[in-house]
Amino acid sequence: MKNVVLILLTALLINNGFAQYKPVDNKSSIQFKIKTFGIKVTGIFTGLDGNILFDPGKLNDSKFDVTIDANTVNTDNSLRDSHLKEDAFFDVKNYPQLHFVSTRIAPSTKKGVLLVYGKLSIKNQTKEISFPFTAEASEDSYLLKGTFTINRKDFGVGETNIISNEVEVSLNVFATKELNLSKSAP
Repeated sequence: MKNVVLILLTALLINNGFAQYKPVDNKSSIQFKIKTFGIKVTGIFTGLDGNILFDPGKLNDSKFDVTIDANTVNTDNSLRDSHLKEDAFFDVKNYPQLHFVSTRIAPSTKKGVLLVYGKLSIKNQTKEISFPFTAEASEDSYLLKGTFTINRKDFGVGETNIISNEVEVSLNVFATKELNLSKSAP
């Protein structure tokens, strides 16, 4: 019986032995830029968590499922940060996380650049987004870098016209390898 279990586990590892990565919050950065009164304001989020199933040779089987703690919004101005946590902006009381789940990862026409397609959820809105990213491999880890722009109003963030609708988001996600025994659990 032990041999049967060992053979089944080995078969799972050979057939589905896919590298699963865990984002490392304190080695990653999630930054956003938006204009307020025509002046560029930069902020960050921390509290990055989730699972990354990634193999550049098996993009069809790769998947990102990550969250960010909305309560960690930080623009280096505590009064503004408190305002951003309120109902009109991120409403962190009712929507404590920003969530991204990929639906597809594909190669791009640029060497070393991949494209990720997925669903971004902020507050009570989920929208399809896509953006290019790079994946820099090192021993048992990846540094995933990408930048994209969203319209804050698509997500019900901010009921004011004194800030730009366009928000630029830059991701530098450092992820370390974990063993994944199941293909279905990213």
